[in-house]
Amino acid sequence: MRSKTDVHPQLDELDRRIVRELLADARLSYRQIASRTNVSVATIMHRMNRLLSSGLVKGTTCILDYHLLGYELEAMIQLRISKGKLFEVEKKIASHANVYAVYDVTGDYDAIIFARFSARRQLDDFLKKIQTYDFVERTHTSFILNTIKEKQALL
Repeated sequence: MRSKTDVHPQLDELDRRIVRELLADARLSYRQIASRTNVSVATIMHRMNRLLSSGLVKGTTCILDYHLLGYELEAMIQLRISKGKLFEVEKKIASHANVYAVYDVTGDYDAIIFARFSARRQLDDFLKKIQTYDFVERTHTSFILNTIKEKQALL
């Protein structure tokens, strides 16, 4: 088990600075990152190749405003799943286009699903569909009213 001081032993301070720059703005060029970290572009290219090939950095992306795209409803759906079929059910649900996160959890429920929908009817149809899946015993749905913070933690 890792200690809190051993979070990412393969990262040195330069790696952390590079990752912080990418978290702040994934559109930055290697030249811009090099300028902000006071190292050469070649060093940034080498470090980025290593971070990507190691799987620590899984890519760069943009952040969408889903409300502007018409997704007015965001829901957290807790699932109780029976007979040891957790991964089978989660995999099936994860393939749905509206689902953006699936987590195994402890407690009264076995999994938590996060999904976005453009209308109540779409959410209702989704819930009715997953409630028909074999081994789904129960669902509990909460609407997400406001998002106070949604970011990756900085290193």
